[in-house]
Amino acid sequence: MANFGIAGLDWQQRINWDRLRKYRLERARERMKAAGLGAMLLMYDENCRYVTGTLTPGWNRLKPGLRYALLCGDDAPVLFEQGDLGFQIERHSPWIPKDHVRWSYAWIKGAAGPASLSQVKKFTNAIKQEMKKAGVEGRKLGVDFVDINMIQVFKDEKIDWTDGMTPMMEARAVKNVDEQEALRMVGAIGDAAHWEFMKFLRPGLTENKLTAHIMEFLYSVPGMEDVEDVIVSSGPNTWPNWRNFSDRIIKPGDIVFMDLAALTWNGYKSCYYRTYCAGKEPTQEQKDVYATALKWLYDSIKAVKAGTTTREIASKWPSAKEAWGYAEEDQAAANLWGHGLGLAQYDQPVISRIWSLDHPVEIKEGMVFALETQHGKMYEWGVRIEEMLIVHKDRVEIISSFPVEQITVVDPMPGYSTLAGR
Repeated sequence: MANFGIAGLDWQQRINWDRLRKYRLERARERMKAAGLGAMLLMYDENCRYVTGTLTPGWNRLKPGLRYALLCGDDAPVLFEQGDLGFQIERHSPWIPKDHVRWSYAWIKGAAGPASLSQVKKFTNAIKQEMKKAGVEGRKLGVDFVDINMIQVFKDEKIDWTDGMTPMMEARAVKNVDEQEALRMVGAIGDAAHWEFMKFLRPGLTENKLTAHIMEFLYSVPGMEDVEDVIVSSGPNTWPNWRNFSDRIIKPGDIVFMDLAALTWNGYKSCYYRTYCAGKEPTQEQKDVYATALKWLYDSIKAVKAGTTTREIASKWPSAKEAWGYAEEDQAAANLWGHGLGLAQYDQPVISRIWSLDHPVEIKEGMVFALETQHGKMYEWGVRIEEMLIVHKDRVEIISSFPVEQITVVDPMPGYSTLAGR
Protein backbone atom coordinates (compact mmCIF):
# COMPACT_ATOMS: atom_id res chain seq x y z
CA MET A 1 0.00 0.00 0.00
CA ALA A 2 1.07 3.63 -0.44
CA ASN A 3 2.87 4.59 2.74
CA PHE A 4 2.32 8.36 2.65
CA GLY A 5 0.00 11.01 1.26
CA ILE A 6 0.05 12.77 -2.09
CA ALA A 7 1.24 16.25 -1.06
CA GLY A 8 4.79 17.20 -0.07
CA LEU A 9 5.32 18.15 3.57
CA ASP A 10 8.12 19.65 5.66
CA TRP A 11 7.61 17.29 8.60
CA GLN A 12 7.58 13.91 6.82
CA GLN A 13 9.93 12.30 4.32
CA ARG A 14 7.78 11.15 1.45
CA ILE A 15 8.84 10.66 -2.15
CA ASN A 16 12.18 12.44 -2.45
CA TRP A 17 11.85 13.80 -5.96
CA ASP A 18 15.36 15.24 -6.03
CA ARG A 19 16.83 11.86 -5.09
CA LEU A 20 14.58 10.19 -7.69
CA ARG A 21 15.78 12.51 -10.47
CA LYS A 22 19.44 11.99 -9.56
CA TYR A 23 18.99 8.22 -9.41
CA ARG A 24 17.38 8.10 -12.84
CA LEU A 25 20.01 10.33 -14.45
CA GLU A 26 22.95 8.39 -13.06
CA ARG A 27 21.31 5.05 -13.84
CA ALA A 28 20.93 6.14 -17.48
CA ARG A 29 24.53 7.35 -17.56
CA GLU A 30 25.74 4.05 -16.11
CA ARG A 31 23.93 1.98 -18.76
CA MET A 32 25.11 4.37 -21.50
CA LYS A 33 28.74 3.80 -20.52
CA ALA A 34 28.23 0.06 -20.10
CA ALA A 35 27.01 -0.02 -23.72
CA GLY A 36 30.17 1.76 -24.88
CA LEU A 37 28.34 4.93 -25.89
CA GLY A 38 29.72 8.44 -25.71
CA ALA A 39 26.25 10.01 -25.76
CA MET A 40 22.56 9.17 -25.99
CA LEU A 41 19.99 11.09 -28.01
CA LEU A 42 16.57 10.61 -26.41
CA MET A 43 13.44 11.50 -28.36
CA TYR A 44 10.78 9.33 -26.71
CA ASP A 45 8.85 11.05 -23.93
CA GLU A 46 9.63 8.50 -21.24
CA ASN A 47 13.37 8.56 -21.93
CA CYS A 48 13.56 12.35 -22.12
CA ARG A 49 11.74 12.60 -18.80
CA TYR A 50 13.87 9.89 -17.22
CA VAL A 51 17.10 11.86 -17.68
CA THR A 52 15.80 15.45 -17.44
CA GLY A 53 12.88 15.23 -15.00
CA THR A 54 10.82 17.44 -17.32
CA LEU A 55 7.25 16.99 -18.51
CA THR A 56 6.19 16.40 -22.09
CA PRO A 57 2.76 18.08 -22.51
CA GLY A 58 -0.01 15.91 -23.90
CA TRP A 59 -0.13 17.59 -27.32
CA ASN A 60 3.62 17.01 -27.62
CA ARG A 61 3.57 13.26 -27.02
CA LEU A 62 3.97 10.68 -29.79
CA LYS A 63 5.72 13.29 -31.93
CA PRO A 64 9.43 12.46 -31.55
CA GLY A 65 11.59 15.46 -32.32
CA LEU A 66 9.34 18.24 -31.02
CA ARG A 67 11.46 18.06 -27.89
CA TYR A 68 14.41 15.80 -27.06
CA ALA A 69 17.38 15.42 -24.76
CA LEU A 70 21.05 14.62 -25.20
CA LEU A 71 23.17 12.98 -22.51
CA CYS A 72 26.90 13.27 -23.17
CA GLY A 73 29.57 11.56 -21.07
CA ASP A 74 29.68 12.96 -17.53
CA ASP A 75 28.00 16.25 -18.48
CA ALA A 76 24.54 17.38 -17.38
CA PRO A 77 21.79 16.54 -19.88
CA VAL A 78 21.01 19.06 -22.59
CA LEU A 79 17.30 19.64 -23.17
CA PHE A 80 16.09 20.76 -26.60
CA GLU A 81 12.67 22.25 -25.87
CA GLN A 82 10.10 23.24 -28.45
CA GLY A 83 10.25 26.92 -29.42
CA ASP A 84 10.56 29.34 -26.53
CA LEU A 85 9.17 26.93 -23.92
CA GLY A 86 12.72 26.65 -22.62
CA PHE A 87 12.14 29.87 -20.68
CA GLN A 88 9.52 28.00 -18.65
CA ILE A 89 12.03 25.22 -17.95
CA GLU A 90 14.14 27.80 -16.10
CA ARG A 91 11.16 28.41 -13.80
CA HIS A 92 9.79 24.89 -13.43
CA SER A 93 12.90 22.70 -13.64
CA PRO A 94 15.88 24.55 -12.10
CA TRP A 95 17.92 21.32 -11.86
CA ILE A 96 18.59 21.67 -15.61
CA PRO A 97 21.47 24.21 -15.93
CA LYS A 98 20.28 27.28 -17.85
CA ASP A 99 23.10 26.90 -20.36
CA HIS A 100 21.90 23.36 -21.08
CA VAL A 101 18.47 24.40 -22.37
CA ARG A 102 18.18 24.84 -26.15
CA TRP A 103 15.38 25.12 -28.68
CA SER A 104 14.64 22.09 -30.81
CA TYR A 105 14.88 21.60 -34.56
CA ALA A 106 11.75 19.67 -35.50
CA TRP A 107 10.40 18.24 -38.75
CA ILE A 108 7.38 16.55 -37.14
CA LYS A 109 7.82 13.05 -38.60
CA GLY A 110 8.12 14.51 -42.11
CA ALA A 111 5.09 16.82 -41.91
CA ALA A 112 7.48 19.69 -42.70
CA GLY A 113 7.59 18.25 -46.21
CA PRO A 114 10.56 19.37 -48.33
CA ALA A 115 11.89 21.34 -45.35
CA SER A 116 12.37 18.14 -43.35
CA LEU A 117 15.85 17.43 -44.68
CA SER A 118 17.16 20.91 -43.91
CA GLN A 119 15.64 20.72 -40.41
CA VAL A 120 17.36 17.40 -39.77
CA LYS A 121 20.65 18.96 -40.86
CA LYS A 122 20.24 21.71 -38.26
CA PHE A 123 19.21 19.08 -35.72
CA THR A 124 22.31 17.02 -36.49
CA ASN A 125 24.69 19.98 -36.35
CA ALA A 126 23.35 20.90 -32.91
CA ILE A 127 23.93 17.33 -31.68
CA LYS A 128 27.50 17.38 -33.01
CA GLN A 129 28.20 20.72 -31.30
CA GLU A 130 27.01 19.44 -27.93
CA MET A 131 29.04 16.25 -28.24
CA LYS A 132 32.12 18.33 -29.06
CA LYS A 133 31.55 20.60 -26.03
CA ALA A 134 31.27 17.54 -23.78
CA GLY A 135 34.45 15.96 -25.18
CA VAL A 136 32.71 12.97 -26.79
CA GLU A 137 32.91 14.07 -30.42
CA GLY A 138 33.36 11.12 -32.75
CA ARG A 139 32.27 8.57 -30.20
CA LYS A 140 29.31 6.26 -30.69
CA LEU A 141 25.89 7.91 -30.31
CA GLY A 142 22.96 5.85 -29.00
CA VAL A 143 19.53 6.84 -30.32
CA ASP A 144 16.10 5.66 -29.19
CA PHE A 145 14.31 6.78 -32.36
CA VAL A 146 15.36 7.20 -35.98
CA ASP A 147 13.57 8.04 -39.23
CA ILE A 148 14.58 8.00 -42.88
CA ASN A 149 15.75 11.64 -42.88
CA MET A 150 17.99 11.09 -39.86
CA ILE A 151 19.55 7.99 -41.39
CA GLN A 152 20.70 9.86 -44.48
CA VAL A 153 21.97 12.97 -42.68
CA PHE A 154 23.74 10.95 -39.99
CA LYS A 155 25.49 9.05 -42.78
CA ASP A 156 26.48 12.27 -44.54
CA GLU A 157 27.81 13.75 -41.29
CA LYS A 158 29.65 10.52 -40.40
CA ILE A 159 27.83 10.10 -37.10
CA ASP A 160 28.47 6.65 -35.67
CA TRP A 161 25.02 5.84 -34.29
CA THR A 162 23.57 2.71 -32.77
CA ASP A 163 20.85 1.36 -30.48
CA GLY A 164 20.21 3.67 -27.54
CA MET A 165 16.85 2.22 -26.55
CA THR A 166 18.25 -0.95 -25.03
CA PRO A 167 20.46 0.91 -22.49
CA MET A 168 17.48 3.08 -21.56
CA MET A 169 15.23 0.04 -21.17
CA GLU A 170 17.85 -1.52 -18.90
CA ALA A 171 18.08 1.68 -16.87
CA ARG A 172 14.34 2.11 -16.45
CA ALA A 173 13.76 -1.55 -15.50
CA VAL A 174 15.05 -1.19 -11.91
CA LYS A 175 13.26 1.33 -9.71
CA ASN A 176 14.68 2.99 -6.59
CA VAL A 177 12.73 3.47 -3.34
CA ASP A 178 11.15 6.71 -4.54
CA GLU A 179 9.94 5.25 -7.82
CA GLN A 180 8.54 2.28 -5.93
CA GLU A 181 6.60 4.62 -3.63
CA ALA A 182 5.30 6.53 -6.67
CA LEU A 183 4.02 3.24 -8.08
CA ARG A 184 2.41 2.35 -4.73
CA MET A 185 0.55 5.64 -5.08
CA VAL A 186 -0.51 4.61 -8.59
CA GLY A 187 -1.82 1.36 -7.09
CA ALA A 188 -3.74 3.22 -4.38
CA ILE A 189 -5.34 5.54 -6.95
CA GLY A 190 -6.23 2.45 -9.00
CA ASP A 191 -7.86 0.87 -5.95
CA ALA A 192 -9.97 4.01 -5.51
CA ALA A 193 -10.92 4.05 -9.18
CA HIS A 194 -12.13 0.44 -9.07
CA TRP A 195 -14.14 1.19 -5.93
CA GLU A 196 -15.71 4.16 -7.72
CA PHE A 197 -16.43 1.95 -10.74
CA MET A 198 -18.12 -0.62 -8.51
CA LYS A 199 -20.38 2.06 -7.00
CA PHE A 200 -21.25 3.64 -10.37
CA LEU A 201 -21.77 0.50 -12.48
CA ARG A 202 -25.36 -0.47 -13.15
CA PRO A 203 -27.44 -1.89 -16.00
CA GLY A 204 -28.59 0.76 -18.46
CA LEU A 205 -25.29 2.67 -18.58
CA THR A 206 -23.09 2.44 -21.65
CA GLU A 207 -19.45 1.42 -21.75
CA ASN A 208 -18.38 4.91 -22.82
CA LYS A 209 -20.36 6.57 -20.02
CA LEU A 210 -18.59 4.35 -17.50
CA THR A 211 -15.27 5.21 -19.13
CA ALA A 212 -16.04 8.94 -18.97
CA HIS A 213 -17.00 8.73 -15.30
CA ILE A 214 -13.73 7.06 -14.33
CA MET A 215 -11.77 9.51 -16.48
CA GLU A 216 -13.42 12.40 -14.61
CA PHE A 217 -12.75 10.71 -11.27
CA LEU A 218 -9.07 10.20 -12.06
CA TYR A 219 -8.44 13.71 -13.35
CA SER A 220 -9.64 15.07 -10.02
CA VAL A 221 -6.67 13.42 -8.25
CA PRO A 222 -3.75 15.79 -7.50
CA GLY A 223 -0.69 14.86 -9.53
CA MET A 224 -2.71 13.16 -12.28
CA GLU A 225 -1.11 14.09 -15.61
CA ASP A 226 -2.80 11.84 -18.08
CA VAL A 227 -5.21 8.94 -18.39
CA GLU A 228 -3.98 7.11 -21.43
CA ASP A 229 -6.97 4.80 -21.55
CA VAL A 230 -9.79 3.38 -19.46
CA ILE A 231 -11.02 0.16 -21.02
CA VAL A 232 -14.61 -0.83 -20.21
CA SER A 233 -15.88 -3.91 -22.02
CA SER A 234 -19.14 -5.76 -21.42
CA GLY A 235 -20.97 -8.89 -22.55
CA PRO A 236 -19.72 -10.18 -25.92
CA ASN A 237 -17.12 -7.41 -26.04
CA THR A 238 -15.26 -9.12 -23.20
CA TRP A 239 -14.28 -12.23 -25.18
CA PRO A 240 -12.23 -12.07 -27.20
CA ASN A 241 -11.10 -8.99 -25.30
CA TRP A 242 -11.01 -6.20 -27.87
CA ARG A 243 -9.43 -3.83 -25.32
CA ASN A 244 -11.70 -0.92 -26.11
CA PHE A 245 -15.01 0.66 -25.16
CA SER A 246 -18.14 1.50 -27.15
CA ASP A 247 -21.67 2.81 -26.68
CA ARG A 248 -22.96 -0.68 -25.88
CA ILE A 249 -25.62 -0.65 -23.13
CA ILE A 250 -24.89 -2.79 -20.07
CA LYS A 251 -27.66 -5.35 -19.58
CA PRO A 252 -28.67 -7.04 -16.31
CA GLY A 253 -26.39 -9.99 -15.73
CA ASP A 254 -23.61 -8.78 -18.02
CA ILE A 255 -20.00 -9.51 -17.22
CA VAL A 256 -18.05 -6.22 -17.33
CA PHE A 257 -14.37 -5.56 -16.86
CA MET A 258 -12.48 -2.31 -16.42
CA ASP A 259 -8.79 -1.69 -17.01
CA LEU A 260 -6.82 1.37 -15.94
CA ALA A 261 -4.38 1.42 -18.84
CA ALA A 262 -2.96 3.74 -17.92
CA LEU A 263 -3.55 6.38 -15.30
CA THR A 264 -0.38 8.49 -15.10
CA TRP A 265 0.51 10.01 -11.73
CA ASN A 266 3.67 12.14 -11.74
CA GLY A 267 4.74 10.21 -14.82
CA TYR A 268 4.23 6.71 -13.39
CA LYS A 269 1.69 4.42 -15.00
CA SER A 270 -0.77 1.68 -14.08
CA CYS A 271 -2.27 -1.38 -15.71
CA TYR A 272 -5.01 -2.82 -13.52
CA TYR A 273 -7.96 -5.05 -14.57
CA ARG A 274 -10.89 -6.25 -12.48
CA THR A 275 -14.03 -8.18 -13.50
CA TYR A 276 -17.60 -7.35 -12.44
CA CYS A 277 -21.10 -8.76 -12.88
CA ALA A 278 -23.92 -6.21 -13.11
CA GLY A 279 -27.28 -6.92 -11.48
CA LYS A 280 -27.05 -10.63 -10.67
CA GLU A 281 -24.79 -13.34 -9.41
CA PRO A 282 -22.54 -14.83 -12.10
CA THR A 283 -23.34 -18.34 -13.28
CA GLN A 284 -21.38 -21.30 -11.99
CA GLU A 285 -19.71 -21.59 -15.39
CA GLN A 286 -18.56 -17.96 -15.16
CA LYS A 287 -17.30 -18.53 -11.62
CA ASP A 288 -15.39 -21.61 -12.75
CA VAL A 289 -13.77 -19.79 -15.68
CA TYR A 290 -12.81 -16.93 -13.38
CA ALA A 291 -11.27 -19.39 -10.92
CA THR A 292 -9.17 -20.80 -13.76
CA ALA A 293 -7.93 -17.35 -14.79
CA LEU A 294 -7.21 -16.51 -11.15
CA LYS A 295 -5.19 -19.70 -10.74
CA TRP A 296 -3.17 -18.89 -13.86
CA LEU A 297 -2.49 -15.42 -12.44
CA TYR A 298 -1.43 -16.47 -8.96
CA ASP A 299 0.58 -19.44 -10.18
CA SER A 300 2.65 -16.94 -12.19
CA ILE A 301 2.88 -14.50 -9.27
CA LYS A 302 4.17 -17.27 -7.02
CA ALA A 303 6.95 -17.90 -9.56
CA VAL A 304 8.23 -14.32 -9.29
CA LYS A 305 11.39 -13.75 -7.28
CA ALA A 306 14.66 -11.91 -7.69
CA GLY A 307 17.11 -14.05 -9.63
CA THR A 308 14.59 -16.16 -11.53
CA THR A 309 13.71 -15.48 -15.16
CA THR A 310 10.69 -14.65 -17.25
CA ARG A 311 10.78 -18.25 -18.53
CA GLU A 312 9.82 -19.59 -15.10
CA ILE A 313 6.91 -17.14 -14.92
CA ALA A 314 5.55 -17.71 -18.44
CA SER A 315 5.84 -21.49 -18.07
CA LYS A 316 3.11 -21.36 -15.42
CA TRP A 317 0.61 -20.48 -18.13
CA PRO A 318 -0.98 -22.97 -20.55
CA SER A 319 -0.12 -22.81 -24.23
CA ALA A 320 -2.45 -20.96 -26.58
CA LYS A 321 -3.42 -24.29 -28.12
CA GLU A 322 -4.12 -25.87 -24.73
CA ALA A 323 -6.17 -22.92 -23.44
CA TRP A 324 -8.09 -21.85 -26.58
CA GLY A 325 -7.15 -24.19 -29.41
CA TYR A 326 -5.11 -21.53 -31.21
CA ALA A 327 -2.52 -22.54 -33.80
CA GLU A 328 0.35 -20.52 -32.31
CA GLU A 329 1.19 -18.34 -29.34
CA ASP A 330 1.08 -15.05 -31.24
CA GLN A 331 -2.68 -15.46 -31.74
CA ALA A 332 -3.04 -15.20 -27.96
CA ALA A 333 -0.78 -12.15 -27.59
CA ALA A 334 -1.59 -10.27 -24.35
CA ASN A 335 -4.04 -12.94 -23.13
CA LEU A 336 -1.52 -14.28 -20.62
CA TRP A 337 0.85 -11.39 -20.22
CA GLY A 338 3.24 -9.40 -18.08
CA HIS A 339 4.87 -6.03 -18.61
CA GLY A 340 7.01 -3.56 -16.70
CA LEU A 341 5.52 -0.36 -15.31
CA GLY A 342 7.23 2.99 -14.91
CA LEU A 343 7.37 6.17 -16.98
CA ALA A 344 6.18 3.95 -19.83
CA GLN A 345 3.54 1.27 -19.71
CA TYR A 346 6.02 -1.11 -21.28
CA ASP A 347 9.20 -1.11 -19.26
CA GLN A 348 11.13 -4.36 -18.95
CA PRO A 349 10.34 -7.12 -18.35
CA VAL A 350 7.64 -8.06 -20.87
CA ILE A 351 6.52 -11.62 -20.21
CA SER A 352 4.80 -13.92 -22.69
CA ARG A 353 5.01 -17.50 -23.84
CA ILE A 354 5.64 -16.01 -27.32
CA TRP A 355 9.24 -15.16 -26.42
CA SER A 356 9.98 -15.67 -22.74
CA LEU A 357 10.40 -19.45 -22.98
CA ASP A 358 13.21 -19.15 -25.52
CA HIS A 359 14.58 -15.71 -24.64
CA PRO A 360 14.35 -15.40 -20.84
CA VAL A 361 15.14 -12.17 -19.01
CA GLU A 362 16.36 -12.12 -15.42
CA ILE A 363 14.00 -10.77 -12.77
CA LYS A 364 15.85 -8.21 -10.66
CA GLU A 365 15.22 -6.59 -7.31
CA GLY A 366 13.47 -3.26 -7.88
CA MET A 367 11.54 -4.31 -10.98
CA VAL A 368 7.89 -3.28 -11.03
CA PHE A 369 5.50 -5.00 -13.39
CA ALA A 370 1.95 -6.23 -13.94
CA LEU A 371 0.78 -9.78 -14.61
CA GLU A 372 -2.59 -10.37 -16.27
CA THR A 373 -4.68 -13.34 -17.34
CA GLN A 374 -8.00 -13.80 -19.10
CA HIS A 375 -10.39 -16.52 -20.21
CA GLY A 376 -13.90 -16.67 -21.63
CA LYS A 377 -16.61 -17.99 -23.91
CA MET A 378 -16.49 -16.82 -27.52
CA TYR A 379 -18.75 -13.81 -28.24
CA GLU A 380 -20.62 -14.28 -24.94
CA TRP A 381 -18.52 -13.23 -21.96
CA GLY A 382 -14.99 -13.22 -20.64
CA VAL A 383 -13.07 -12.40 -17.49
CA ARG A 384 -9.78 -10.57 -17.07
CA ILE A 385 -7.74 -9.83 -13.95
CA GLU A 386 -4.43 -8.18 -13.27
CA GLU A 387 -2.12 -7.45 -10.38
CA MET A 388 0.73 -4.93 -10.12
CA LEU A 389 3.76 -5.89 -8.06
CA ILE A 390 7.21 -4.83 -6.85
CA VAL A 391 10.07 -7.33 -6.68
CA HIS A 392 12.09 -7.11 -3.46
CA LYS A 393 15.20 -9.05 -2.51
CA ASP A 394 13.28 -11.67 -0.53
CA ARG A 395 9.60 -11.13 -1.37
CA VAL A 396 7.04 -9.84 -3.83
CA GLU A 397 4.82 -6.90 -2.88
CA ILE A 398 1.42 -6.65 -4.58
CA ILE A 399 0.42 -2.98 -4.93
CA SER A 400 -3.08 -3.49 -6.39
CA SER A 401 -5.47 -4.06 -3.50
CA PHE A 402 -9.03 -4.14 -4.86
CA PRO A 403 -10.56 -7.57 -4.08
CA VAL A 404 -9.68 -10.20 -6.64
CA GLU A 405 -10.72 -13.55 -5.14
CA GLN A 406 -13.97 -13.65 -7.12
CA ILE A 407 -15.99 -11.71 -9.67
CA THR A 408 -17.23 -8.50 -8.02
CA VAL A 409 -21.04 -8.60 -8.02
CA VAL A 410 -22.75 -5.20 -8.25
CA ASP A 411 -26.30 -4.76 -6.88
CA PRO A 412 -27.60 -8.29 -7.45
CA MET A 413 -31.39 -8.53 -7.82
CA PRO A 414 -32.90 -11.07 -5.39
CA GLY A 415 -34.54 -13.94 -7.21
CA TYR A 416 -33.07 -13.02 -10.61
CA SER A 417 -33.68 -16.01 -12.87
CA THR A 418 -30.72 -18.24 -13.59
CA LEU A 419 -32.67 -20.54 -15.95
CA ALA A 420 -30.86 -21.78 -19.03
CA GLY A 421 -30.83 -19.23 -21.80
CA ARG A 422 -31.03 -16.19 -19.51
